[in-house]
Amino acid sequence: MELKTVNELIGIVGEDYVITNPSQKISYMYDQVEMAMRPEANENSIVVKPKNTDEISKIMKYANEHNIVVVVRGGGTGLCGACTPVRESIILSTERLNKIIEIDEDNMVAVLEAGVTLYDLLEELENHEGVGFPVHPGDEGAQMGGMAVTNAGGARAVKHGVMRKHIQGMEVVLPSGEIMELGGKLIKNNAGYNLMQLIIGSEGTLAVVTKIILKIYPKDKYSATIIAPFESFDDASRAVLEILKSGVTPLAVEYQDKHLFVDTAKMLGTQWQAEKGNADLMIIISEKTEAALYETCSLINDICEKNNSYETLFAGKKSEQDELLLIRSQHYELIKDIIGHSFDTAVAVADVPAYLKELKSLAEEYNTITNITAHIADGNIHSDIVLVDGKMPPYAEELKEKIFKTCFKYNGTITGEHGIGKLRINDLKLQKSSTELDLMRGIKKLFDPNNILNPGTVIEV
Repeated sequence: MELKTVNELIGIVGEDYVITNPSQKISYMYDQVEMAMRPEANENSIVVKPKNTDEISKIMKYANEHNIVVVVRGGGTGLCGACTPVRESIILSTERLNKIIEIDEDNMVAVLEAGVTLYDLLEELENHEGVGFPVHPGDEGAQMGGMAVTNAGGARAVKHGVMRKHIQGMEVVLPSGEIMELGGKLIKNNAGYNLMQLIIGSEGTLAVVTKIILKIYPKDKYSATIIAPFESFDDASRAVLEILKSGVTPLAVEYQDKHLFVDTAKMLGTQWQAEKGNADLMIIISEKTEAALYETCSLINDICEKNNSYETLFAGKKSEQDELLLIRSQHYELIKDIIGHSFDTAVAVADVPAYLKELKSLAEEYNTITNITAHIADGNIHSDIVLVDGKMPPYAEELKEKIFKTCFKYNGTITGEHGIGKLRINDLKLQKSSTELDLMRGIKKLFDPNNILNPGTVIEV
């Protein structure tokens, strides 16, 4: 980066908050994409850490006038390379925008700066009795601004939906440096096009999110986890559909290939208690009363038994539930070193059984395996292509395209959670029509005519 630009940025944020040292800035270059897949960062990029919206506005105005690329970085927990600067860039870290401005219990909203982490928010809400926030994408180091622009989801989406459902307002800075307020504490607002909903899920390509007005909710006080083992995945899937049709909405319904549960438990020094069966469901329930929790657990147990489950296992103590959830969430540590491509395709819930069978058949066709983890009650399937002798296999691109085409056969999407980022721009063309892609390009050009904000992400212009 030119010395003139470095000095200009120092003038805006101060010398301590412009990082040019290679060993210090490298941790800002990448997100959580597997090594075999991640795009290569431009190491001439520099890191800038503004403290407020005004400083961000000045940075964007300068960058726009001088045609300098800006890539916004939150917690770095993404999985599609969106925050990696592939061109020489200003990496704009939002970590100092970490104030929880207000917990407004009368309007049931939290007003936050974009750099507040999910952990920070949940910890603060512990000070407000009976109030919580339901979206949990997995990593509590995720920042709220990043969760907004990636439309974060996670296992709880079956009950609570994804991030865009919970955002009422935003403050953003446009690539021109102009500051804009969108939405607010209002529940109803039909004044014009909803620009805020365009920015949610835009992966840092349309505007820099600086503040968020987020819905908060009365907290469910009682929870339990049921492990339901089945001999066949078809029986397990039927049980899920019946549970959803029964009027019960679990907090989460998770499926993993049996070996992932068993081997992850072993890795963690414990044992997976469901010894029988080949297809295990982890069903997490939360309710506001103990009686409602008991009734829900009883109904789910009856549905599982009706669909040929083995004896279900029940965890009511928080420590027991936490142990089961840890086994579910740590499976990636078990397999991460063998992963080449990873996928987060999604199909309609009723199509999950047929889709998973075809995924397994595709793996067999190439004499390989795929590890399946699924938010099964919302149709979001995580699968992978494994490395061969530590390298991406020669058939990887061909198999990837077949996986996506199989997904489209069920009217699915190539990404239910992680986004397009820099990894899937070409893959998006498989799913979207030229008309839809042109509309996306037009939106990008209107927001960012000089294409300075995270170019090469989501859509090529």
